[in-house]
Amino acid sequence: MAQPHQGRPNPQRREEAPRQQVDTGWRSNIRFASPDAELFNSIAKQAAQAVARADPNRNKPTQLRRFYDELLLWETRASQQPPDVRAAKFAEYLPFIRILNAKVAYAEGRKLVDRTFVDLMHHTLGEVTSPQTLTTCKYFWEAFLGFYKQERQD
Repeated sequence: MAQPHQGRPNPQRREEAPRQQVDTGWRSNIRFASPDAELFNSIAKQAAQAVARADPNRNKPTQLRRFYDELLLWETRASQQPPDVRAAKFAEYLPFIRILNAKVAYAEGRKLVDRTFVDLMHHTLGEVTSPQTLTTCKYFWEAFLGFYKQERQD
């Protein structure tokens, strides 16, 4: 009987850190069209705690800040438009805002961020449907990063 091929281990393959179970029930409270009074407070803090606890080897504050900076760039572009063209310009920008999902997925593939962060970014970008919700998204991520820095302190 032939033995199955026992090839050499792939040196490129990294061992996955065991994933902690993270409560994501708070994610349903993240709505930008009709924001909860606690969106920038307890909800952002719960999100920061969940991402901070997910994987200690990923989600470095500087990495997460890069995604926030790009979101901030698009929000600034949209909010600086004259009111009569703001909606039309936002529609032009939306594909470039949503490409952040692909950039976050790429970062996950490079083991820079984890699935909890990817899911959070995907959810929040899905809530962005207008210039107003983009501004709310920006404020959410601003609050998130403040709480995240408190949680991680690295």
